[in-house]
Amino acid sequence: MDAIINSVGRKIPEEIDGRKLKPYQGAFSTAPEPWKAPMKAGFIKPGESKILASLEESIKKTGLTDGMTVSFHHHLRNGDGVINMVMDAIAQMGIKNIRIFPTALFPVHEHLIPHIESGVITSIEGSMNGPVGAAATYGILPKCAVLRSHGGRIRAIHSGDVKVDVAFLAASSADPYGNCNGVFGPNFFGPVGLARADAMFGEHVVIVTDNLVEYPCYPISISQKYVDYVVEVPSIGDHAGIVSGTTEVTKDPKQLAMAEQIVKLIEQSGLLKEGMSFQAGAGGVSLASMKVLHDYMREKGIHGNFAIGGTTKYLVDMLRDGTIRVLLTGQSFDLESIESIAKDYGHQEITTDFYANIHNKGCAVNWLDVVILGATEVDVDFNVNVNTHSDGKLLHGIGGHQDTAAGAKLTIIVCPLFRKKIPIVRESVTTVTTPGETVDAIVTNEGIAINPRRQDLVKKLQESDLPIRKIEDLQKQAYEITGGPPELVTTDRIIALIEYRDGSIIDVVRGLKKDS
Repeated sequence: MDAIINSVGRKIPEEIDGRKLKPYQGAFSTAPEPWKAPMKAGFIKPGESKILASLEESIKKTGLTDGMTVSFHHHLRNGDGVINMVMDAIAQMGIKNIRIFPTALFPVHEHLIPHIESGVITSIEGSMNGPVGAAATYGILPKCAVLRSHGGRIRAIHSGDVKVDVAFLAASSADPYGNCNGVFGPNFFGPVGLARADAMFGEHVVIVTDNLVEYPCYPISISQKYVDYVVEVPSIGDHAGIVSGTTEVTKDPKQLAMAEQIVKLIEQSGLLKEGMSFQAGAGGVSLASMKVLHDYMREKGIHGNFAIGGTTKYLVDMLRDGTIRVLLTGQSFDLESIESIAKDYGHQEITTDFYANIHNKGCAVNWLDVVILGATEVDVDFNVNVNTHSDGKLLHGIGGHQDTAAGAKLTIIVCPLFRKKIPIVRESVTTVTTPGETVDAIVTNEGIAINPRRQDLVKKLQESDLPIRKIEDLQKQAYEITGGPPELVTTDRIIALIEYRDGSIIDVVRGLKKDS
C-alpha cells in the first residue's frame, strides 16, 4: 500500500476502503469545501400524524436497508439506551452491513459487539470509549473505523463526506410533531446540540422519546421542520449514567499542586484578566484547577466573559455568583448543570457547529483564551494522544480536544509523568490525536514544559517561580523511572483513521493480535 508522510511524520495510506485520503499538513492548511449536504424537503398535510407505534415501524417507513448509515448522539453518555434498542430492532428485521455514525460510544454499548460479529454493523465512524473500541483494536470491524473531533464530525456532514440515511435521536421530551429537547422529562440529559446537524441534513429523522408532551414542546432544541417520525418508548435510558468517570475535584495533594500551578501559569501568561474566556475538562485535576481559578477570580474581583463546557456544577457555580457572564454548554456532565440550563439566565445551549466547526464562518473555540485538556500520552514534539493507550488499544474518543487546542490562545495539557510504571511523557506518542503546533504547555507532577514555538510565552516565564523544564528532560526522567515504554507489536492492518478537524488524516491505528 502506497503511503504519504504527513506533517507530523506519520505514514498515511493514499486510499483505504475505497476512500482517497488527504494527509494532515497543518492545523489551518485545508481550505473549506462548499456544503454538499442538501437540506431536505417535506410535505405534511394538516391532521397527519408523525407518531409511529414502534421502532420497527419507523425503520420500515424510512426505507432503511442493507448498506445504509444510521446516526445517534451520546448526550446520555453511559446511560444511553437508544443505540442498543435501535440496533436490536434493525438486527431483528434482518438488515445487514450498516454503518453507524454515533457522536460517541460508551461501555454501555458493549451490547453492539454481537451485532458486529453477525454482520449487522460493519463500520463505525465515531468515537469509541471502552469495549467496542477495544474490540475494534483486535480487528472485529470489517471496515476501517473513523474517529473525528466534535467539530470534525459536523464538517464531515456539511461537506458530504458522510451522508446520514436515518438519524435516530433521543429526546427527553418531545411533542407529536417532533419538537424536542433534553432538559425536561424523567431522563433529562441537557443540550441536544451534538445532534442538530443530523436532524438538519439526515435523509430521515426519527425522534425517540420516553416523554411525549402536548404540542408545542418547549424549549425547542430540535425543530419539527426536520423531523419525519416520533416513536415513544418505555425508556430512552438512565440519565444517572451521564455522571460516568470522575466529576469530582481531586483530593490527591500532588494533583492539587498541579491545579495550583495551572492557574499560576495562566496568571503569568497575562491571560487571567477581566473578560477572559476558558474551557476545562471533567477530570479531577481540571476540575480542581477550575475551583482554584474560581477562588482566585473572586479574590481579585476578576469577571470572566464566558466559559464553554462539557459543563459541570463547578462552572454553574461561577455563572451563578457572577464570576463569568455567560456559560455556553454543548453537553452536560452532571445533573446540576442540566437543571441550570432550564432555569439560569446566561446559560446557553449551543450546537456543535457553533462550538467547533473549522469550516463554518466562525466557531466559538476561536474566542477561547485558555483551554485545559488531558492526555493518555504526550511527546517531545508536544503531540498529544487521547485515543489509544501505550498498549495500542483504542479506548477513547477525541471530543473537542483538537478543536479547542487549535482555537485557544493558551492550550494547556495536564498529565502525570507516568501511570502504572508506563511513561506518559514519551519520545513519540503511540497515536497523534492533537498536533504539537496547537499545544502551548504541558503540566505534569514533575514540572511544566513550554512549547519552544511559543517564544513569547517562554520569555514571559523566564523569571517565573514555576518549575519550568525542557520537555526532553521530563521525557528522560519518565524513562529513567519506568524503564521506558512497553514494546508495541501491531499487525499491518489499519483498523482506524484519526481525522484532524479539517478532514485530513493525522494518524492511523493499527490492529493488535488477539494473543498480545
